[in-house]
Amino acid sequence: MDPTPTAAPRGRNPRGKGERLREDIVESALALLDELGDDQALSLRAVARRTNIAATSVYIHFADRNALVLAAMERCHHELVRAVDETERDSEDPVDRLRARTLLLGAWAQEHPGLYRVLHESTVNQSPGMPFRQELADRSTLAVQRCMDAGLAPVDDPALIALDLRAAVHGAVSMRLSQPDLPWPSLEDQVDRFLTRLVGVRLR
Repeated sequence: MDPTPTAAPRGRNPRGKGERLREDIVESALALLDELGDDQALSLRAVARRTNIAATSVYIHFADRNALVLAAMERCHHELVRAVDETERDSEDPVDRLRARTLLLGAWAQEHPGLYRVLHESTVNQSPGMPFRQELADRSTLAVQRCMDAGLAPVDDPALIALDLRAAVHGAVSMRLSQPDLPWPSLEDQVDRFLTRLVGVRLR
């Protein structure tokens, strides 16, 4: 039985507001996915109740659960890209910018473990045709490249170094979520070691 409480019916959207309803549905799905940490546990009826609409209204915008989860994942990725862009604007130093973006992504994963699992471990995550996922990877590569171009990191393959860094941070976050009782150092200290040992930068 779905434990989500039944909400009162929502009024009909004004003409031209269908896109707003679609965004509301995606927002509800994101909140539920963060709570559940499992795309297969998501119910379209639960999403409808969370959005305060009839279940049939969800199908107007999404053919099935996988289509909704995919849209939620895309929204999440775009929001992360915007957040990274904002935090990088606080400094002109390439190393500071790389450190800031890496810490932001790691902290976000710790704050949203359910969404993090869905982004990396969901059934939909194995589907082809998700070009939006490449955007964060490309920006990580660019951040490493800026450090190399400024002479602040040894010249190497920036895409490979960025992949090593992403894998290290992903491992650190995933292990924290699965084994929280281990004597973990601060994520900040761990990221600093990744940056110095994997990227080769010097931190002030």
